[in-house]
Amino acid sequence: MTSQRTRDRMLSRLREQGIKDEVTLSAMGEIPRHIFVDEALATRAYEDVSLPIGFGQTISQPYTVAKMTETLRAGRPLGKVLEIGTGCGYQTAVLSKVASEVYSLERISPLVMKARKHLREIRMSNIKLKHADGTMGLPDFGPFDGIIVTAAASHIPDELVHQLAAGGRMVIPVGTDEQILYLIEHIVNNGTSEFKKTKLEPVKFVPLLGGTN
Repeated sequence: MTSQRTRDRMLSRLREQGIKDEVTLSAMGEIPRHIFVDEALATRAYEDVSLPIGFGQTISQPYTVAKMTETLRAGRPLGKVLEIGTGCGYQTAVLSKVASEVYSLERISPLVMKARKHLREIRMSNIKLKHADGTMGLPDFGPFDGIIVTAAASHIPDELVHQLAAGGRMVIPVGTDEQILYLIEHIVNNGTSEFKKTKLEPVKFVPLLGGTN
């Protein structure tokens, strides 16, 4: 259940679900998703479902990870990327394959430790994890070519929007009872900045919370 064949079946399903970006698909084919979940759930790691990772958090279903990564890339190489909500580190690992540098923030200390262990296991060296309140982003290290938020915000946070580089893109779930995945694009024309917001599709995430534990 954790073989390359199982991973290949996941990729075939993602293609059927409309994922077209081969760079994203290749990254997901290389990352052993099963090591990011508890051993008891490893046989379900490549199913298209979200799974619990403890502390009231989940690992997103493969389709959601692929859709958010594909949208962030938009067919171009990514430089510096910020992830809000490391969780178990799976989305972080996928990002590390498609971006030159990944900064990832997680508010729950034991999850930071778990993610560090997982990422060390697969020898990812272009990732910087930080135990921090993700709602404020990481202004000292911005601006970022891409920002990906893996928890649902009640609104689109200005603090994060203004950390997008010119031409940068942010993918973020927004809403409480009903959640929609949004794409925010930082468009600069003749020295004028505009932030274009596009609704993508319904999603289901845990809520984005401030503070740290």
